[in-house]
Amino acid sequence: MTGGRVKKVLILYASYGDGHYQVARALRDEFRNHGIQDIVMIDLFKEANPTVNAIARYFYIKSYNVMPAVYGWLYYGTKHIRWDSFFARWLQSYGIQKLMEIIETERPDMVIHTFPMSVVPEISKKTGNYIPSVTVVTDFDLHRRWVHPAIDRFYVATDDLKAKIERAGIPGDRIIVSGIPVKPEFEQHLSAEHILEKYGLADQGYHVLIMAGSYGVMQGLGDMCERLVRHSQVRMIVVCGKNRVLQQEMEHRFSAWPNVKILGFVEHIHELMHIASCIVTKPGGITLSEAMMKQLPILIYRPVPGQERDNALYLSSKGAAYIAYDPQQLEGQILELLYDHDRWKSMRRALEALRRPHAARTIVSDILSYEDSIHLLNVHKA
Repeated sequence: MTGGRVKKVLILYASYGDGHYQVARALRDEFRNHGIQDIVMIDLFKEANPTVNAIARYFYIKSYNVMPAVYGWLYYGTKHIRWDSFFARWLQSYGIQKLMEIIETERPDMVIHTFPMSVVPEISKKTGNYIPSVTVVTDFDLHRRWVHPAIDRFYVATDDLKAKIERAGIPGDRIIVSGIPVKPEFEQHLSAEHILEKYGLADQGYHVLIMAGSYGVMQGLGDMCERLVRHSQVRMIVVCGKNRVLQQEMEHRFSAWPNVKILGFVEHIHELMHIASCIVTKPGGITLSEAMMKQLPILIYRPVPGQERDNALYLSSKGAAYIAYDPQQLEGQILELLYDHDRWKSMRRALEALRRPHAARTIVSDILSYEDSIHLLNVHKA
């Protein structure tokens, strides 16, 4: 560490899915690898108002099945909103009082946003007390809620996303193409034989990893599996997340099929990604980044309007993913990937071109190497 100024880091995340928490953890662990042990992780929305947060999370989850069009309307209606508009300032003010209390108690040297809530610059403006802050963008496309001119540094997944943030008015030297942080396990070499034995999987055929998301909300999951189960060379691994009802339903529905393995929440998902031939998933930024680290061909099923659809469209435009909107189309895409090796290798090359290994290390090293350029002054401790 240069200069020795950063002693304590506050990382803000939100528990809408598991991804933002995983990014926060990856950054925390990397700071500790650099000798900085005093790391505080805060789910700001939950801390600010647990009741409102619980209601918002409920409607966020329901938006996948019940009202995706409403969520999409809200998302796209605010996608190009300016940081200084009335509505943007109102959004940025959420949790400001609670965060002021946390900062006063914890007195961090640096605040990191892993969710589009640029509340720290608003606190600095309100108190006149400068607090260094950076943003780690966890999607592949830009919603302007991520952008605030007073954020010291932005860390993004791709050169294309950097260009979009530049067009939004942020100087290019404050935007680093780092990739999206994932757990280091996704970049380690593993034994396929050990993993197959651990999960009781066959060592023959093609393993198709199907992920319903943290809360098991993928639409049409059963119908999709009904089509794939007829192909004897296809071995399905279905991860239902924390949706116990869905898991039980799928176990009952496919109990007679030995080529279907039904699992609940899986802590070590990197192991299954390692032995899979392809993955069917919701297009959350973190899951996509994890698959990229494994160069695992991606099939995206029925992306809902909003950041996930935009993520899907971006990867599709780069040849790094297929998008399917019904079980028949998905079946055809999976079989095409599995039996056309040139097509499979082409997608892996596209994933290799996009992947950014060691993202957490890149971010932490940059923060510590460029302390002076991002003004890491502990004036709030004076």
